[in-house]
Amino acid sequence: MTSISLASEAPADLDVDAIVIGVSSDPSGVRPGGHPLAAALDEALGGRLAAGLSALGATGEAGELTRLPTLGAVPAKVVVAAGLGGTPDAEALRRAAGAAVRSLAGTGRVLVALPAGTPAETEAVALGALLGAYAFTTYRTGEAKSPVAEVIVAGGADHGAAVDRARTLAGSVALVRDLVNTPPSDLVPDDFARIARQVAEDGGLAIEVLDEKELAEGGFGGLTGVGQGSVNPPRLVRVAYTHPDATRTLALVGKGITFDSGGLSLKPADAMDWMKSDMGGAAAVLGALRSIAELKPAVNVVGYMAMAENMPSGSAQRPSDVLTIYGGTTVEVLNTDAEGRLVLADALVRAAEDGPDLIVDVATLTGAQLVALGTRTTGVMANEDAVREGVVDAATRAGEAAWGMPLPAELRKGLDSPVADLANISGERWGGMLVAGVFLKEFVPDGVRWAHLDIAGPSFHKGEPYGYTPKGGTGAATRTLVQIAEDMAAGNL
Repeated sequence: MTSISLASEAPADLDVDAIVIGVSSDPSGVRPGGHPLAAALDEALGGRLAAGLSALGATGEAGELTRLPTLGAVPAKVVVAAGLGGTPDAEALRRAAGAAVRSLAGTGRVLVALPAGTPAETEAVALGALLGAYAFTTYRTGEAKSPVAEVIVAGGADHGAAVDRARTLAGSVALVRDLVNTPPSDLVPDDFARIARQVAEDGGLAIEVLDEKELAEGGFGGLTGVGQGSVNPPRLVRVAYTHPDATRTLALVGKGITFDSGGLSLKPADAMDWMKSDMGGAAAVLGALRSIAELKPAVNVVGYMAMAENMPSGSAQRPSDVLTIYGGTTVEVLNTDAEGRLVLADALVRAAEDGPDLIVDVATLTGAQLVALGTRTTGVMANEDAVREGVVDAATRAGEAAWGMPLPAELRKGLDSPVADLANISGERWGGMLVAGVFLKEFVPDGVRWAHLDIAGPSFHKGEPYGYTPKGGTGAATRTLVQIAEDMAAGNL
């Protein structure tokens, strides 16, 4: 990963290859600034920085990048002016830093001098820069531009902890992106479990892995049923973080379908080519626990990752089969492509046995999420209004778009089955994201606070990169889950 450091006194003539500054606009024109280094750079360039940017068409709008050669006035060969719009918030700083650093791929040392007057601003700039520097090159055989080698953030002398936190979060998001981007042939459930074991060992976390035999013997009918069509059997991974001063417990549950063909209810080809990302929820749980182990909030956190491969074969589950979920509830499977909720049901019931104060599950669960909220906004459902609002607030502060959604009681009737306790889909086509949430709610015991995050769209970006978001795996929900743990440690959720 790109290295990062803090420089509280970063002169314009620092020996770097590129300098990133912020630029805004006002009635008088383009205005570079927001950091003292911009003024020093302007002086080194003979007071012509604003004029040069204007001549190149810079407007200062958010998302805009303008390159300006220094012509030897300072050691850096180029200045990248990142548009900040008006008064930038933390997310605007993250995106500006990410876009600028991403545009400098192949560069050695980059000095980032965006507004960083507070620790929170410095963390935002550092995190955006590191996330923007991400590249997945494992399978590249030809020449490709390498990420920026080193980022130097110009911030306050007492902002070292902010940079350290950014480094931790970026490392976890990179892990999640790598997992999501890995071809499914190289990330079957056992591979995923093996990686989880290594992360747990590195972070001093407790880990337990149940294989297919133990799952069958333990009555985990959702995982067993979904996984029975594949030659790569399912796994349930439990990773636990404990803190000596903790008085509360958070349980995280992630959907880990390492490839989703739809099973016998086969997906069309154009809906299947990115289904390697269907384990994004479980990856986010693992990434969050990696950061939590480093940040050490005073809360106990238990993560469950329900891993299976959903494939069609002679041994695959059939529409109209009935599964017995862990704990005894029976489910009629009317559509084998509604498999995520089946493996999550097993994990939710098991997670509740740990006596958590809050359960949060995260899953690439429904295409209906994309229809309702698009590709960038997570849908949040919960069994208490305060929990839903608290999770949305945590996501927003973490820099991840989220929107609260209801769980209408009338949708439960659509899940009635004539042969089992409930069916895995409704007979109605409407409100599919909410129906899935209503289904999951059936497996959360009364009195246990619970939230469900549907990240079907946000977990995988199919378009061109923007801000600090690359094409492919995004690491969605990782930072949100960490923020939820920190909020619980502070008694705020």
